Amino acid sequence: MGTAFAIALVFVGCCSNVVFLELLVRDFPGCGNIVTFAQFLFIAVEGFIFESKFGTKKTAIPISNYVIMVTMFFFVSVVNNYALNFNIAMPLHMIFRSGSLIANMILGIIILKKRYSTSKYLSIALVSIGIFICTIMSAKQVQSQANDAPEDEGFYAFIHWLIGIAMLTFALLMSARMGIFQETLYKKYGKHSKEALFYNHCLPLPGFLLLSTDIYRHCLYFSQSTPMTLPVVGLTVPILWFYLFMNVLTQYVCIRGVFILTTECASLTVTLVVTLRKFLSLIFSIIYFQNPFTAWHWVGTAVVFVGTLLYTEVLSSLHTALLGPRKKKE
Repeated sequence: MGTAFAIALVFVGCCSNVVFLELLVRDFPGCGNIVTFAQFLFIAVEGFIFESKFGTKKTAIPISNYVIMVTMFFFVSVVNNYALNFNIAMPLHMIFRSGSLIANMILGIIILKKRYSTSKYLSIALVSIGIFICTIMSAKQVQSQANDAPEDEGFYAFIHWLIGIAMLTFALLMSARMGIFQETLYKKYGKHSKEALFYNHCLPLPGFLLLSTDIYRHCLYFSQSTPMTLPVVGLTVPILWFYLFMNVLTQYVCIRGVFILTTECASLTVTLVVTLRKFLSLIFSIIYFQNPFTAWHWVGTAVVFVGTLLYTEVLSSLHTALLGPRKKKE
């Protein structure tokens, strides 16, 4: 029951979260900072009440380690959202972030001196090829739009897009490094996911003071958006504030679902569920929001997800889940 409930939370929460994020981004592509701040603030307040017990509960992991982790987490979240300012379409954004397996493997080999099976290397090659295909096709679309624009504007648009790709690449590598750091902490101090969730969202809050001007400007933009009447309560609010509230709420549901899933299932099952969720979000984004997506984009997307499923050894996991572990021959 717990597993089914967690999977439902992940699919409903995470897929809905992407929808509300895209509704916000389509009106204001530069709203990433206010979205990130709202998400961090909500989860930090909830964690301060229920996890930290209003600051009275002692941490299981030294706070100095959380400061390091939080610094990386803050930069990853801000850079990922800010990349949407640089002509990066949501489908490409989602596909690119699916390349976390590549970054994890590369840094795992370099930092942890890990070695992987042939199937793992093959899966990473597939993910790399898929992302390369999608990125090249998106580059051609941007270049085509640039050719239709005046020469100076077209060149600027393409450089703008390249900066966005560089930001996504940086965030991908930083996220992988954070994951390795978190893995070493859990090995040393034990798993404290809920505590880490709270401190990852609470400690970075002062950092948003650096972005306060941008956040305030978007608060004004949101307040000037079209008013809508909420059903049942009959309250009238600007529609973008409603989208932001729903984005924050669904982000919390999504994170809680993943947390419950990690306590109920093996990591491979968690990765499989998250991968399938990303795929559904991608399909919905393309169909509902009519994002430009060519046949080559579909090929690249399919290759990315095949590579991801191969990495997670999904067939073996499904066999174990459905039939139990294979019996060794005597």
